[in-house]
Order: sequence, then C-alpha cells, then structure tokens
Amino acid sequence: MVSERVLLAGCGDLGLRVAQRLRARGDEVWALRRQPPASDDSGMHWLRGDLTQPMSLRGLPAGITQLVYLPTPDRRDAAAYRATFVDGLRHLLDALGHDSLQRVLLVSSSAVYGEHGGDWVDEDTPPAPPGFNGALLLEAEQWLATQASTSIVLRLAGLYGPGRMQLLERLRAGQVAVPRTHPHWANRIHVDDAAAAVAQLLQLADPLPLYLGVDSTPLLLDVLYDHLAGLIGVPLAADGPAPAGIGSKRLSNARLRASGFVPQWPDAREGYAALLDI
Repeated sequence: MVSERVLLAGCGDLGLRVAQRLRARGDEVWALRRQPPASDDSGMHWLRGDLTQPMSLRGLPAGITQLVYLPTPDRRDAAAYRATFVDGLRHLLDALGHDSLQRVLLVSSSAVYGEHGGDWVDEDTPPAPPGFNGALLLEAEQWLATQASTSIVLRLAGLYGPGRMQLLERLRAGQVAVPRTHPHWANRIHVDDAAAAVAQLLQLADPLPLYLGVDSTPLLLDVLYDHLAGLIGVPLAADGPAPAGIGSKRLSNARLRASGFVPQWPDAREGYAALLDI
C-alpha cells in the first residue's frame, strides 16, 4: 500500500485518534492547530496555524496528498462557524494548492438534516438545516464539491467516548429531562468508531462523495437515558421537551458499512457500558 502524506486540520481529540490509525498503517501525518502541544512523542509533525488567518498558513509542507478537515470553532455562533468551516477551508486549500492534493475529507455533521418525525434518513435525504451550524457546514460541503480534488464528506452523529461523559454527569446531577410523551430518536457514534470511519474512507479506491457516520442502533432518547441511568444507579430523568434544534430521525449507516467499515460499538448502550467498565 502506498504511504500517504496526510494533513489533519484542527487536530483535537478526534484528530488525534485518526492520526494514530494513519500512523499505524504507515502514513506520514502532519497536524495543524492554533496551539500545538509543547511536546509530543507520537511521531506526528505539528504545525502552528490559524485557519481563519491566511497569513499563518504560509509555509505548509509540500507534497500533502490527503487533507482531513475537522476543526472546532472557538465560539458557537454563526460568525465563528463561517470563519472556521467556510472561509477557513478556502484559506487552507488556497495555501496547499492542488499539485499533489488528491483527496479532501470534510468532517461535517448530521445537523444538516431537519425534522423527520422519526423516519429513516440516509445520504439521499435532502438536507434542511434548522440552525446556523448545519447551514454553514452545508455551505462548506457544497463549495468543497466544486473543487478539483476528490472530496468526501462524513456527516457525524453525536460523539461520545472517553472524555465525553457530560451526559452521565448531568444524569447524576438530575439536570436532564427527556421527552416521553412525544418520543424522540437519537443517534450516536463512539469517537473511536468515528476515527476508524475517517481512516476507512481515506483508503477507499473509489469513494462516494457523502457518508453518514453513525452507529447501527438509533435509540429513542428515553430508552438511551433510562439505560444510562440504570448503569450509573441514578433516578430516571423527568419528562421534558425534546432537544431544541435537533430533529427526530433515525440515521442509517448502510452506505458506510457497505464501504467495509465495521463499528466496534454498534449500540451506544454497549459503548457507554464499556466506558464505565461495567
């Protein structure tokens, strides 16, 4: 297998997990971040740069063959999302050029979909983002599709995993309400499975332009929360409204699985139990 020269743009927790997989199969990996770690013995090459500041992206390494774009805005507002996902993507592709770049993978979100009343949603479902975050991610997706390099979009469902235990903490504190009268479907993917999906799509010979990154078991929100409450031994969450701005839908991972991807954690109930070592 040919070794790739991969740049991870915005290398946080998910990016580090992707990098570990790419390094294990022999790829050379660079990671771009506003504040790289002071020391790192992983074998990655760290780069300092700000995606919102084009001047900071000068001098990127030559010969990058693959780009994974997975930054995190520093604020949750429309201006920060536009600067990071729309403008930042353009800045970085301009800085890299197209001489060697063969493949760009944009990590997007299922936030591009709207309310579907619990129906199944897949890559052919028309997007209808209810919030600015989904709308701006969709704008970035559409612009990327017009570029010369092969582009792949991976729309991730809600991430959970090590270091992402806020839901359990809120259940313990009695700060969670869950819709029971009007059932609401939720979708999750373990962060390690999300990283494995990115690595899988980068090595496909003939990838499709769009994939949904989600586990194999959509769950009613009250079913998931009640299961988690049982795992940690706390009272069940009270009845309450559905989460704002997140439509009820069941996301399908059939296309991702058809690519050869096999989730380690196909059901979030098992994934959470493993995190708790139960």
